[in-house]
Amino acid sequence: MTNWLPDLPSGKGPLYVRLAQRIADDIVSGALPAGAKLPPQRDLAYDLGVTVGTVGRAYGIVRERGLVSGEVGRGTYVLAGGAAPQAAGPVNGAASPALSYALEEKPVVTPVSTPAWTHLAMANPDPGFGGTRHAVAPTGALRLDSTSAPEVGQAQAIERVISGIAREMPHEIASYTRLVPDSWRLAGQQWLARCGWTPASETIVPTTGARGGLMAIISATTMPGDRVVFEELTYSSIARGVTLTGRQPVAVARDDEGPIPEDLARLCAQQHPRAIFLMPTVHNPTLGQMGKTRQAEIIAIAREHNLWIIEDEVYGSLHADGIPPFAELAPERTFHVGSLSKSVSAGIRGGWIASPPSHAQRLFTAHNMLTGGLCFLMAELAARLVLSGTADDLRQRILQELAARHEITQGLLAGQTFNASPQTPFIWLKLPEPWMSGTFKTAAAAQGVLVDDEDEFKTGRSARVYHRVRLGTSNTHTREELIKGLGIIRDLLRNASTGYDSFE
Repeated sequence: MTNWLPDLPSGKGPLYVRLAQRIADDIVSGALPAGAKLPPQRDLAYDLGVTVGTVGRAYGIVRERGLVSGEVGRGTYVLAGGAAPQAAGPVNGAASPALSYALEEKPVVTPVSTPAWTHLAMANPDPGFGGTRHAVAPTGALRLDSTSAPEVGQAQAIERVISGIAREMPHEIASYTRLVPDSWRLAGQQWLARCGWTPASETIVPTTGARGGLMAIISATTMPGDRVVFEELTYSSIARGVTLTGRQPVAVARDDEGPIPEDLARLCAQQHPRAIFLMPTVHNPTLGQMGKTRQAEIIAIAREHNLWIIEDEVYGSLHADGIPPFAELAPERTFHVGSLSKSVSAGIRGGWIASPPSHAQRLFTAHNMLTGGLCFLMAELAARLVLSGTADDLRQRILQELAARHEITQGLLAGQTFNASPQTPFIWLKLPEPWMSGTFKTAAAAQGVLVDDEDEFKTGRSARVYHRVRLGTSNTHTREELIKGLGIIRDLLRNASTGYDSFE
């Protein structure tokens, strides 16, 4: 249906958002039935008297909502079963209501007669990025697809602290959180400090975990349509979140130390991105570590091209060594992010950002708008755990547990090639012939073990193939469960035909 020409709804929002809303309305009304082909972007732009970029952004919004699909060379087609129309438009950098549909986890319905593990292949595919999200884990599955902190007695420590908060601060628990106590910033200073650097108190912004903080940074420093640089392999949940807020993730080539400076400089000169996301101390999923020379090169490029630096050190809190933080060497443009999820407890959702002084208040406002504001109980709990020394005590116990699990992994996977560290809760495993990453993930799921294939960490489509999977070693309840899961992985690695035959 290439002769479709929409009447744009009036309003004050951006033109591309109003165009996206018209497309959504026409899909629901039947004016654009399932299977209909939308006009080529250039043709529609000419007919409406707008830029091709405006049409491209609108198509991107409806594609992220699951209303259409599109491929280069084929065109854009309406999918069956479109979502109900919603008000569209990002407000002050936040994710718009129109995009909320794409943020929702779609329920997975598994027939009663289907074995428990088989619905994994149907669980929330992520169009445009590859990989399958494990929205619903099968009963009894061994979760090697998570890197949350192992259980080392956190519940007892948390119970004591929460009881004290409830007893001493009942009014604050019952009300909304409107102010940030000095103790919350002091805790952030203490937790983020590393390699002789301590952030200034006025730069600290408490957050509901690292992810909420990262999205607040991107919303506060960029506008819809801006580009954000990610490494080819990265913490892809943030890259996907960038897309959902109307920004464009772009991939930079990387090596064992991180972004390759020559490619980053080329990308900055050609595409003019606004920010770059980095994991310098422990890269997820490769465990790569950046050196000081590479760090200096990236800072020089960032200053030349006015690039914000987003420094994710969630895993870095488990490593005492490493390079000085970017926030120390380039404080005017670096956002340094840390949390308790890997080194204390993922369930607390406590984190902090050390921000450039000029952006601290703006970042606090953006975080509140995106998340609904800090939860007093969780923020106070996180601060008390840090200031009392309990968080560091738990971190030391977790490091001991990770070291023990590292030794187990080294023994069970002896002879295999993988990147690992005693302080890191995952390994980056290279698959032997004839395994491919996605096939291995499916075969492991068939045996009741969940792993992450390489596509889970790709910024976008890529011709580069690594033939690797990430195995989390920290999330199983016990070491015995880890031994069982790694034993299954070992057997699959040794006998590829077992995995392939299971699907005949």
